[in-house]
Amino acid sequence: MGRFMQRDANGCGDRARTLDRVKDFVFFFGLGVLFTHELDAMPNHEWRVLPLVRLLPEEMGMNVFVVAHVPLFAFLIALVASPNSRIRTVTKLVVSGFLVLHGFLHTLFASHPKYEFSSFLSDSLILGAAVLGGAYIALEIRSTYLSGT
Repeated sequence: MGRFMQRDANGCGDRARTLDRVKDFVFFFGLGVLFTHELDAMPNHEWRVLPLVRLLPEEMGMNVFVVAHVPLFAFLIALVASPNSRIRTVTKLVVSGFLVLHGFLHTLFASHPKYEFSSFLSDSLILGAAVLGGAYIALEIRSTYLSGT
């Protein structure tokens, strides 16, 4: 059997394993960029732009913004680390879709008077996360197509 025709116990060939590794790298890099963007959101006062949170007094809005990320990130990490492969797959697709949507939301909020993201770093994190989310979705579609499922 040719090198790329060999299959493991799960019926997975070399190309499929390579594609899975690339997908994982793209997803986790995108997630890392999102987490880094949330660090960048602090000096840019993102809570001042978000619906509902922007209605709160300044310090309370900042605290709600920060504290809300703790259970959000914990839940997200738990889903991505789930022993259930279906939950992991769906979570990665939903998060990747969010990364794309998040980029569009920043474009919409850019005209808000209190929007402060204007540095190259901020723009790179926002756009980078969106591109990586789109890339993951494209790779997942390709993987599904190649596997015939």
